[in-house]
Amino acid sequence: MNIPDNLKYTKEHEWVKIDGDIATIGITDYAQNELGDIVFIEIETEGETLEREETFGSIEAVKTVSDLFMPLGGEVLEFNSALEQAPETVNRDPYGDGWIIKVKIADKGEIKDLLDAEAYKNLI
Repeated sequence: MNIPDNLKYTKEHEWVKIDGDIATIGITDYAQNELGDIVFIEIETEGETLEREETFGSIEAVKTVSDLFMPLGGEVLEFNSALEQAPETVNRDPYGDGWIIKVKIADKGEIKDLLDAEAYKNLI
């Protein structure tokens, strides 16, 4: 199981990469493995400002559909549009080309509530 040390994590199995006031968000290797073959990702919140833990989209695999939750409040700046044509990229490269959204962080204080790699490993 790949759990990079340089990322933050949520109990809902999203990962967060912080770069200044921008957060890149995706699902973890564990999550994509549990979901199985991903066939569709729906994000209709681009341009919206959402609170932490609000649903920002959904991810559909062959066997299930799961909601995606905001790990941090902020404005959804960008959806990885490459996933429209190739959602399986999340299975292949969840921490790289399989990123899902970028968010302008509203309150950097929320970052402290995220899990580090060690805490996430203990969770799963």
